[in-house]
Amino acid sequence: MRRALALSLLSALALTACTKSGDEAEAVATEVPKDVVAQASGAPVVESEYGTPVKDRVATLGLLNKRNNLEQDLTLKPGEARRVGNVVVKLASCERTLPWESPAETGAFVQVFVEERAAADKPLAWRTVFSGWLYKNSPSLNVVEHPVYDVWVKDCAMKFPGEEDSPAASSSSAAKPAGSASGKPGSAPAAKPSAAPSAAPSPPPGPELDT
Repeated sequence: MRRALALSLLSALALTACTKSGDEAEAVATEVPKDVVAQASGAPVVESEYGTPVKDRVATLGLLNKRNNLEQDLTLKPGEARRVGNVVVKLASCERTLPWESPAETGAFVQVFVEERAAADKPLAWRTVFSGWLYKNSPSLNVVEHPVYDVWVKDCAMKFPGEEDSPAASSSSAAKPAGSASGKPGSAPAAKPSAAPSAAPSPPPGPELDT
């Protein structure tokens, strides 16, 4: 009886310790390692004369864990990083083609770091598994090659000056001067005198009737 009671107490203590360590692991799993943040992307930020400045753009990236088929969206600004368990996704920049360029494309320069063992006898360490541009409409140009994680581009929130002006509005405003010229008050009376000469030849038939 005492032995069974002691075993139950030990099991409860072990379960409490496991639960506590699990909670602590979850809390630590959201912290991005300093050495990962300090790593330079190697991609110089090139500002365009059009569109939102790079620092104000917002990219939406998809992250898939192939082990459990869990997918989630990561919303990042350039320079930000997000940790999910033992993977860190860092955004250097994102870009969209100009509104008048074709075909349309959305891209992002992304770095992916994974905490894993290089070999069975090696300790856990963070290593770079991907660093480069990913493209939304052309994903095959560059892919994240990792057995567990996959990352892809969903959107780059930015605006161009041309997207704020509607071409239809500008064309309609350009058509207004032509309509206003034809609708001037002086042009309407000009149509009335044309009807008066057409009524003037009506008297000649009168004398023919008299003869």
